[in-house]
Amino acid sequence: MPGAADSPLDPQRVVDLLEEQLLGSHPTLTGPQIAAAVGIDMDLARQRWRSLGFTAVDDDAVVFTEADLEAMRLTQRLHELGMVTGDDEAALIRTLGRSFARLAEWQLSLLGREIDPTSLSPGELQEVIADVAPLIEQVQSYVWRRHVLNAASRLLLAPAADEEGTVGTAIGFADIVGYTRQTRALTQEELARLVDVFEARALTIVTGHGGRIIKTIGDEILFAADQPEQAAQIALELVEEHTRDEDFPTLRAGLAWGPVLHRLGDVFGPTVNIAARLTSVARRGTALADKGMADALHDHEMFRLRRMRRTSVKGYRRLEPWRLTRADDDDALPPAAAFLQEKGEDLRRVVDEMQARAHRAAAAEDLD
Repeated sequence: MPGAADSPLDPQRVVDLLEEQLLGSHPTLTGPQIAAAVGIDMDLARQRWRSLGFTAVDDDAVVFTEADLEAMRLTQRLHELGMVTGDDEAALIRTLGRSFARLAEWQLSLLGREIDPTSLSPGELQEVIADVAPLIEQVQSYVWRRHVLNAASRLLLAPAADEEGTVGTAIGFADIVGYTRQTRALTQEELARLVDVFEARALTIVTGHGGRIIKTIGDEILFAADQPEQAAQIALELVEEHTRDEDFPTLRAGLAWGPVLHRLGDVFGPTVNIAARLTSVARRGTALADKGMADALHDHEMFRLRRMRRTSVKGYRRLEPWRLTRADDDDALPPAAAFLQEKGEDLRRVVDEMQARAHRAAAAEDLD
């Protein structure tokens, strides 16, 4: 029989031990003490704490450790060195907080599949933390350094930005067709598998052609590439992947080429908006490009571009889409046939909508 010291832990005791092991000590400091030790206003310390996404606490609450004090000192040192300015500081800290919050949630969910911390003794829990925490820290440090190198290479070797900080970039969106409808019929495990397959394979395709994923937004990814042909290859491979692997969902994609504002790992500007709008009007398994992308790929022998009729979307009354296919795609129709097919699809949509309205009206009469 294990002794009292070796008995299973209650949840609060697990949290206390995690705090001691991960932060090095129990809380001994209040917020005002942290601010005074660093030499900053309490309002600034509170703002940094909130920006990191941590829970707000009363000023007289003893909830901070020496590790919290050291982190605040390091943040202030970055500010003093000019690495972050007043305008960028809050945004940078928010980005760090959001990124690591998601990472921590995911890491703990994985660990929780294998280990129930409440079933361990204090000694066993300390051994697990001592083994796992350094490994995770080393991997995170390596990944950060590798991405810093990649980002530095892009910044130093890419064309210079203009006076407003914008750079010509290929932007692409790709989203899962019928995602909302699919999720209603999937179990939690099936939905997790769908998302995992989508994100993992999309990452392989994007990075395989020299692009980078900016972020994932539920059923959608936003990616960027320095060259138009890289983005075109990515978009086509993404929408073709379902034909090679049935586990990969059917996608549609939108591409745009033009000036983009890069800020804190994200991208902004009309080029990004246009790519998103094109994705919303693309048909399943197809990729649409804007005129800028079409012009950039006009003489490229690997691709074929066909101008579609102008369309009205949010923010753009006469957006000009171009259908992107491979040059050797036998399924690509000649202009006349393509026009007739497009009109036929439009007619079918109108008929479907009329039938749906008739069914709704009949159902309403039955209820009356």
